[in-house]
Amino acid sequence: MTEIDVRCEAVIDGWRCRVRVSDEGGASAYDVSIGESGPFLPSVQPSPGFRDMERLVRETFAFLLEREPRTAILPVFDLRDVSRYFPEYPSAIRARLAR
Repeated sequence: MTEIDVRCEAVIDGWRCRVRVSDEGGASAYDVSIGESGPFLPSVQPSPGFRDMERLVRETFAFLLEREPRTAILPVFDLRDVSRYFPEYPSAIRARLAR
């Protein structure tokens, strides 16, 4: 069973999150940033008032782990970079968060 632990903190330009993914094969740690400005955040929010960044990051990792092993995920990245590799990400994550 895969466990995804997420801790986010607000910073001046958005959020910084520390993620740990563990499974039967071991564990990996990640540093994820989320910028507050620009079009990215509104493109993935299920509603304008959505601010649960830990859930957004947790669901993003669940999305990524459905497509690749934890060892293939970059150790440091900005959340908006996910859609460069997976163009379906914004709509898929909105749908996951709307549940």
